[in-house]
Amino acid sequence: MHFFYSSGQKAHSPKTFLVRGEPTPSPEHTGRADRLLAALEASGHEVSGHDGVGSDHLDQRLQTIHTARYLDFLRTIHKRWQALPGASEVVIPNVHPTGERQRYPSHPVAQAGWHLHDMACPIGPTSYQGIRASAATAECAADFVKAGQGDAYALCRPPGHHAGPESAGGFCFINNTALAASVLRERVDRVAILDVDLHHGNGTQDIFYSRGDVWTGSVHADTEVFYPFFWGSSGEQGTGEGLGCNLNVPLPLGSDGTAFMLGLETLISGLRMFQPEAIVVALGLDAHKDDPLAGLALEISDFFDIGARLAALPHPCILVQEGGYPTDTLGTNLAAFIDGFTQHRQH
Repeated sequence: MHFFYSSGQKAHSPKTFLVRGEPTPSPEHTGRADRLLAALEASGHEVSGHDGVGSDHLDQRLQTIHTARYLDFLRTIHKRWQALPGASEVVIPNVHPTGERQRYPSHPVAQAGWHLHDMACPIGPTSYQGIRASAATAECAADFVKAGQGDAYALCRPPGHHAGPESAGGFCFINNTALAASVLRERVDRVAILDVDLHHGNGTQDIFYSRGDVWTGSVHADTEVFYPFFWGSSGEQGTGEGLGCNLNVPLPLGSDGTAFMLGLETLISGLRMFQPEAIVVALGLDAHKDDPLAGLALEISDFFDIGARLAALPHPCILVQEGGYPTDTLGTNLAAFIDGFTQHRQH
């Protein structure tokens, strides 16, 4: 397995986000990557760095998963926001459209409300560079696998699986997992995404919901009582050409590793019916019992088992880092997953 990361991701490091009305220190900061990198290096894995800019094709590739106006918003909003009288240091929405949205707004405040669907995605003066570096990391890993060079892990932060076609949410701006799948689609006809994060990958689901060439599956804490709330039920199965190509397995809050593995088997059964030619794993580590966003109760050993189970799938694979927030076990959880995957991988 090859490992990818860009230090350019450090350009985005929000200080706070809003939790039940209270400004709270954000767990999605540069310390996440530091802990994950340290764990990889301690396990003897060499991590390849890159400039964080991406290939000459990155902008074109991003437009296969996000709208052009959303990408323009991410690129330009901070400068336009700062030009407003009395603007805050970071872009934070204070108004959101409700009901049927009738027209796309031109004002920066209105655009922030249109594109930033919750209060976990503040945009600072250098955030776009960090966001792009995260996406470029996923692109590097995907190009590696696309070229037939083996499996790859992309250490991406900010994460991406809550980012939809033109919306940011849950710390996510560009959908790195969807980007990796889109790059693989340049070579193969059918790609599957397995999301094993604590949270439902609603942005990934939205991007591919009406497509029949990319299958999406997610096992997660039940969104009836947990973020992202409005998506993630078992009844969401896709639409149009994508009907039957989306599978959600919600778990009761506090579920342990045994329940999680049963949910994962349900996803794998659906994936086999789809018969993909390559796989992207949206790798969340936040299902651990000590994660600050706690919703499930996995142990370190469970991440080894998840890695081992996914290694048995006979397809080229990209692991894209999603959630998992700073705790004493964060790096250990990643190391356990990678050990399980690499020790059981057969080529």
